[in-house]
Amino acid sequence: MSPRRAALAWLATALVAPALAQAQTDTPAFDRPGIAFSTGTLPRGGFAWEQGLPDFERDRSGGVRSTGYSAATTLRLGLTDRLELQLSGSPYNYARQRGGGQRDSARGAGDTALALKLALPSRHEKFSWGLLGSAAVATGDRDFSDGRDQYALGATVAYDFDDATSGSLYLNVERSGGADAWTFSPSLSRAFGARWGGYVEAGWTRTERAPDTGVAGAGVTFMATPTIQLDASLDAGLNDAAPDWQGGIGVSVFFD
Repeated sequence: MSPRRAALAWLATALVAPALAQAQTDTPAFDRPGIAFSTGTLPRGGFAWEQGLPDFERDRSGGVRSTGYSAATTLRLGLTDRLELQLSGSPYNYARQRGGGQRDSARGAGDTALALKLALPSRHEKFSWGLLGSAAVATGDRDFSDGRDQYALGATVAYDFDDATSGSLYLNVERSGGADAWTFSPSLSRAFGARWGGYVEAGWTRTERAPDTGVAGAGVTFMATPTIQLDASLDAGLNDAAPDWQGGIGVSVFFD
C-alpha cells in the first residue's frame, strides 16, 4: 500500500462505525448496514427480515470492468432474550464483465448460511458486546459460489459515548478451503434526531495466500416507522486488491 493510501486508511479507521444506534428504543438494533453486526439480539419470539435492494460491488482492473448486484437476505429469530438464530443467503445475484473485447454476464443464487448470535452480559450500561458464529453451505450456483463450505466466528464490542454517539470494533475470522481470513473494522455512529442516523466505517481483511484488502465509507439509516428501517451505504476501496466501490440500499423490518 502506498504512503498516501496508508494515510487515508489510518484516517478512516480513526473515524469508523457499524449499523447505527436506533432512534426507537423499543425496536432492537438491525445488523444492516455496515461491515459489523450490532451487539444486540432480538427478544424471545421476535422476528426480523433484513433485505438488500440490492447490494452492489464494482471494480475495474486490467481493462475489465466488473459489476455485481446481490439481493442479500437475512432472517433473524429470537430464541431467548440473549440468543438468536439467523438464516442468510442471496437468492438472486447478477454479475457482468465488460472489457477486452468481451461481454459476459451471469445470474443465479448464492450460498446459504446458518448462524447463532449471542449478546454477552455486561456490568456497564454503556458497554455491550456480542458473538456471531456461522456456517455457510456451498448451495449457490457456480458463478456465485467457490464450492466450499465456510465457517466464521465474529465479535463486536460497542461503547455509547452519549445518548446519540457510539463507537464499535469488529473482528471476524473465517475459514474456507483450509485458508483463514481475518477482518477488522472500527466504526463510529451517530443519531441525528428521532429518525435519522449515520455512520462512518473502515475495514481491513487479511487472507492467507491472497492480497490484503482495505475499504472505508459511510452510510445512513431512516426509521420510516417504529419497526421499519431504510438504509443506504457506500464504501470505497483503499488498495488495488479491494473493489473500487461497494455498498447498497436496503430495508429492515421487525415483527414482535
